[in-house]
Parts: sequence; structure tokens; C-alpha cells
Amino acid sequence: MPVPDPNITHWRKSSHSSDVANCVEVAFLDGAVAVRHSKHPIDPALTVTPQAWTAFTTAIRNGEFD
Repeated sequence: MPVPDPNITHWRKSSHSSDVANCVEVAFLDGAVAVRHSKHPIDPALTVTPQAWTAFTTAIRNGEFD
């Protein structure tokens, strides 16, 4: 799994996030998706396959974690 380079990786935060809340950021890498805590950007990121990310976000949209 590729490791995100903090100097060149473009991280995105949800438009539903606020500056006060604990949020996650996501970066799409070659062959992987990286996820990190926005308040601790220097901590290691979790990396998953694009297929795992799609399954996770689909489950969220379908209310499987409600």
C-alpha cells in the first residue's frame, strides 16, 4: 500500500465538516485511499484499497452504520 507523502498529497475534508468538530480527511493515491484525522495531520494515515473505500462509503450512504 502506498504511504501518502505529506508534502505532495492533496487531502480533502467533507463540506459537511466544520472547523470545530473532529473530522476525517481523505486523499486518493495511486492504488489506495488514505484517511487521517484532520486535527492530527502528522499522525499516520490509514490506507485502504479503492474497493474497500467504495464499499465503506456505499454502506454509509445506505445507512448501514445508523
